[in-house]
Amino acid sequence: MRTRLAAAFSLVLALVMFMVARPALAGDAASGAKVFSANCASCHAGGKNIVNPAKTLKKADLDQYGMNTAAAIVTQVTNGKGAMPSFKGRLTPEQMEDVAAYVLEQSSQGW
Repeated sequence: MRTRLAAAFSLVLALVMFMVARPALAGDAASGAKVFSANCASCHAGGKNIVNPAKTLKKADLDQYGMNTAAAIVTQVTNGKGAMPSFKGRLTPEQMEDVAAYVLEQSSQGW
């Protein structure tokens, strides 16, 4: 009886944790706005790109260059590329997810 009760409790606990847990790459755009302002806006203010004007954060450019998902943006922010530095170690994974959510939200609204 005790074993069944413990198993049932474990199952209920696992279900609750699954339902409450933050989904992967489901960032908070409001928090992302703050992180973006402090870390990204110097090069990407208003969705622009001062280093490479052809690769902006506008929706069309994100689509064209395959950067139109949270996962792609998080990878870019984590690893950097070209003139863009890596933010690994400077931003937490959650902050990167938040920035990705903010960038996608802003790009869909036209910055």
